[in-house]
Amino acid sequence: MRVAVIGGTGFVGNYLIDALSAAGHDLSLLVRPGSESKLPDSSIWRRVTGDIGDSTAVEAVIEGCNAVVYCIGILKEIPKEDVTFEALQYQGVVRAVDAAQQAGARRFLLMSANGVKVPGTAYQETKKRAEDYLLASQLDATIFRPSVIFGDPRGQMEIATQLLRDVIALPFPAAGFINSDATTEGQIMMSPVHVEDVALAFVRALEDDATIGMTYALGGPDEISWIEMIATVAAATGRKKWIVKMPVRVMKFSAMLFDWLPFFPVTRDQLVMLEEGNTADPTVIASLLGRPPRAFDAEHLQYLSH
Repeated sequence: MRVAVIGGTGFVGNYLIDALSAAGHDLSLLVRPGSESKLPDSSIWRRVTGDIGDSTAVEAVIEGCNAVVYCIGILKEIPKEDVTFEALQYQGVVRAVDAAQQAGARRFLLMSANGVKVPGTAYQETKKRAEDYLLASQLDATIFRPSVIFGDPRGQMEIATQLLRDVIALPFPAAGFINSDATTEGQIMMSPVHVEDVALAFVRALEDDATIGMTYALGGPDEISWIEMIATVAAATGRKKWIVKMPVRVMKFSAMLFDWLPFFPVTRDQLVMLEEGNTADPTVIASLLGRPPRAFDAEHLQYLSH
């Protein structure tokens, strides 16, 4: 099958290219100028140079394809560079869906995110509106909503690497975020899911018509707290870290003042979503993979020591 991959230079997209290629699919990749080095090395794939905002390039990358995989996503906007949730997570999907329908590419797989909703944060709303636009089309759609994704970043942004760099490696206590949810004693819960499992889920869905019209929340085998995630990353790298519990609302106040600064580590929207938690039933991804998903543990965090 010829598959157009939009977002292949990103963290998850890189692994999607590997998984799709290993499954024998012929790939057509949209590549922003200057991003060629972020792709796995192969001369057999068709590459179209262009940006998701360029309708001509989007149409060209989808032309002749049977399926489209859209996995562009950002965590922080840079409006001066037109890097916005609206442009990349909604308008880009609209452009790709329209091009797929015009080109006769019936299958469309969309990377969304766990917890998307309207009303919500700008991140959540644009992801949800993109889902709705795709489902209202005539395409054979499958939507994935992963929890927080971890794995060897290959030079990209990734949660465990970011925790190690921005929290654990610093010479002061780590902020163990909590909220006021009495049902979890204030703990913010996650279901970290391995990037290779997410990529394989896409491949399995592409090859199984029973997944058409379905939306899958993807999570790893364990629900763990934010504090446990910090402790796990510290232990996996042979470190001990003093963790101080901090209500998310305290950091949200700081973000309200400083998240416009390039070096500030999180945005207000990220903290709002963090406070909501991010868990998923592990049997969902296990049913797609045919095996249990990888755990967020020392064995699968070995890349942090490299």
